[in-house]
Amino acid sequence: MSHDPRPADYHPLWGPIRALATGHATDPEVRFRGSSGGVLSALAIHLVASGAVDFVLATAADPDDPIGNRTAPRDDRDAILAAAGSRYAPSAPLADLERHLAAGRRFAFIGKPCDVATLRRMATRDPRIDRLIPVMFAFFCAGVPSRRGTQAVLAALDVAKEAVARFQYRGDGWPGLTRARRHDGSEASMTYAESWGGILNQHLQFRCKICPDGTGEFADIACADAWVGDSGYPDFSERDGRSLIVARTATGVALLAQAVAAGTVATEALDVREIARMQPYQATRKRNALVRSVALWAARGRGPRFARLALLRLTLSTSPLELVRNLIGTFRRARRGQPG
Repeated sequence: MSHDPRPADYHPLWGPIRALATGHATDPEVRFRGSSGGVLSALAIHLVASGAVDFVLATAADPDDPIGNRTAPRDDRDAILAAAGSRYAPSAPLADLERHLAAGRRFAFIGKPCDVATLRRMATRDPRIDRLIPVMFAFFCAGVPSRRGTQAVLAALDVAKEAVARFQYRGDGWPGLTRARRHDGSEASMTYAESWGGILNQHLQFRCKICPDGTGEFADIACADAWVGDSGYPDFSERDGRSLIVARTATGVALLAQAVAAGTVATEALDVREIARMQPYQATRKRNALVRSVALWAARGRGPRFARLALLRLTLSTSPLELVRNLIGTFRRARRGQPG
């Protein structure tokens, strides 16, 4: 993973930043249905409605597996809204990429930071990608829980997997409840703090813990929860949704400006120093990414390679005690061969 070359507007923690704001979709339904302020959904709808793209490639719940995911083209407002809300489970958004490229239609892509980074790398070898995918969106990602994480949530809700007709990780409010709806129409739910904070984040894949890009550095626009809180940790009380919006490229800046001018999205400027208050986990993970990688190489003789992500600079500015703790913890996990 590498920026080649590293952009001039590169922030060591947060990657390329050409425009920074908080905001939300002006359509109340889009704002409510989204995980935070509905900005990614609003931008996707704007692109399709304006004819800039033929469809948006996005991931939603698998109709045949309510706790699984399926990526599919979405070419109107209803289809895009059906994919709104986070999906804290494994997905493979690029699995059918060749089929979509071969069709020759223009589309926008929404995916995890690692999906977008992969797409950018593939574009260096396949010119169809830049020609047919004019906009790439990412959302901040704290890591992908394994399927066992969702099964643990269902167990805590006392809902059998076979009884689940619909499973919603988040959305319909900010942050929104985790809901399991049974085939008989009954529903069980828990708060975001209980589901993500108490269960799902205990099932993160190991590769996510050593990833230096949880913020979508290679996207045109990356969005996240613009959490509020005064204790150094986000407050997950229910509120009207608010998104953190990072436009990283000229394409992203232009699109955001168009959406604001069209009245699709409302924004407020944000000081870059505020991001760490909203997303403290992302700051911690990137500061420790280099030592975690070193630990993996030491334990297994192999590991990821990163370049031009300012990891050394961040390492040198981080507490030695924090670095040693992360180095030892990662080394022990890697030697045990444990996934988390």
